[in-house]
Amino acid sequence: MCGIVGAVSTRNIVPILVQGLQRLEYRGYDSCGVAVHAASLGAADGSGLRRARSTSRVAELMAQVGAEKLEGGTGIAHTRWATHGAPAVHNAHPHFSHGTGGAAESRSGRVALVHNGIIENHDELRAALQARGYAFASQTDTEVIAHLVDSLYGGDLFEAVQLAVKQLQGAYAIAVFHKDEPHRVIGARAGSPLILGVGREHGENFLASDAMALAGVTDQIVYLEEGDMVDLQLGKYWIIDKAGKPVARPVKTVQAHSGAAELGPYRHYMQKEIFEQPRAIADTLEGIQGIVPELFDGVGEAGAGASAWRVFKEIDNVLILACGTSYYSGCAAKYWLESIAKIPTQVEVASEYRYRESVPNPKTLVVTITQSGETADTLAALRHAQSLGMRHTLTICNVATSAMVRECSLAYITRAGVEIGVASTKAFTTQLAGLFLLTLALAQARGLLSDEAEAEHLKAMRHLPVALSAVLALEPQVISWAEDFAKMENALFLGRGLHYPIALEGALKLKEITYIHAEAYPAGELKHGPLALVTSAMPVVTVAPNDALLEKLKSNMQEVRARGGVLYVLADADTRIESSEGIHVIRMPEHYGPLSPLLHVVPLQLLAYHTACARGTDVDKPRNLAKSVTVE
Repeated sequence: MCGIVGAVSTRNIVPILVQGLQRLEYRGYDSCGVAVHAASLGAADGSGLRRARSTSRVAELMAQVGAEKLEGGTGIAHTRWATHGAPAVHNAHPHFSHGTGGAAESRSGRVALVHNGIIENHDELRAALQARGYAFASQTDTEVIAHLVDSLYGGDLFEAVQLAVKQLQGAYAIAVFHKDEPHRVIGARAGSPLILGVGREHGENFLASDAMALAGVTDQIVYLEEGDMVDLQLGKYWIIDKAGKPVARPVKTVQAHSGAAELGPYRHYMQKEIFEQPRAIADTLEGIQGIVPELFDGVGEAGAGASAWRVFKEIDNVLILACGTSYYSGCAAKYWLESIAKIPTQVEVASEYRYRESVPNPKTLVVTITQSGETADTLAALRHAQSLGMRHTLTICNVATSAMVRECSLAYITRAGVEIGVASTKAFTTQLAGLFLLTLALAQARGLLSDEAEAEHLKAMRHLPVALSAVLALEPQVISWAEDFAKMENALFLGRGLHYPIALEGALKLKEITYIHAEAYPAGELKHGPLALVTSAMPVVTVAPNDALLEKLKSNMQEVRARGGVLYVLADADTRIESSEGIHVIRMPEHYGPLSPLLHVVPLQLLAYHTACARGTDVDKPRNLAKSVTVE
């Protein structure tokens, strides 16, 4: 993985391919490349296939393309996040079959291919292809597909790809073209997203892993379904499903505005997105006049006619499936769901859930949480739950056209907007807002939410943008903390109850972008192990709202001070926690009751951001990480 763009056209398509890669940079990547069929524009160029690849940024690739005068009307491009093989030019996509390596490699090859996903049987296929004389120039599983397609080619690329994918085990989204068919690109997907963009001029059609890659090029999008293959040619295309039958998929108008991804006056996208949170919350809550289950009625293909009222009255427990930051939002929601809606709730790491035996309950509401709606582990966990007979599914998702929304019967679409920084910020807080609405809707359906309580909760939610703006004004105080943290290599985060997941999220943000080792613990567990690590070189961040556990938390803080530890405390205004030797306090503007996690997480985001700036790391594209995790 990570990003795919492909096209057939009567004009030079290289600028569109490279610009598409630039729009996908937010996903994270460690190499990039583009390949074209030079003969598609009439060039007399040997084999017809040329490519450029780089382990630098897309801007460097663009310069390389210009210097080499790479042009073509048929082409594919890719940003790669390494899975098989180190980040290196020879492992970068696109891959050619019969690659020769060395200086001549840019003009070699019969098949050009890019791939997102992981091919699980690549070793077996590689051995078989090597026995047939194919030489491999990379350590990737992707090159196996290129050689496999080449080995099956008999004059029709579509047939060769159709035969090849039948031998693949694992996940893939591929785009491929052949030197003997200069105006044709074949796409196929299973387990990884791929879309078709229908062009308006120049006879062109497009492939991409994300509609944003085609922003400004076309807004006519076809979402390919699991197992689909598509044949792109000049002025036409056709699709077959996983059974090999021709199928018509609907063309949807999708406004994927590239302007939403512009940095503006901010230093980094992460900083921009932290400060966009008041607006993102306001947009997510826009138009909500009352808490009703209808807010979660189906919007995807699986949810046509689905009634949340009916489902909410049928279920007797909730299962939340998510990964990373989304998992932590689910952990916070568990406290709300059990205390307000009085419904038993289990939160599972999606990547683990389907690999253990569990006890399915048909009266379970399966809730998936995902920013992109394409997270491979979460999609696989959803499908596993459905295979066990749990048919009531709901997603909290930021992308209305994503696979997750299409496959869940119920949905709530957050409105965080485009999030470029790999470390999620505004997606997290809007997920929390959506999950709190879900809690209230379930409580209402179960007869547990009075009119007075509903009005009070709605008032608090509508005040969130103002409250978040007040928290963002604490940035100068957080910067002074960051100066201390920049010198450290370890940190400990503590929280209790509803705020333990916020401590987890704070630790995750710090480790993601500063590369400081950070752990989070329930504060009550401090004496059961982590206290052994506490020294003056281990800063301890403590989330201290004025709730029922405050006095217990104060005792935990004294345990840290007694061992020489230094505390950094986010305290509500009325907690009576004061700064003193070894205790640094930032006073939160107001206590916010059950919604306080949305406020307390913001200073932790700012702490990670400013510490990363002080340490000089790549804030928006931290090493080894990707934004859209479309592989298992």
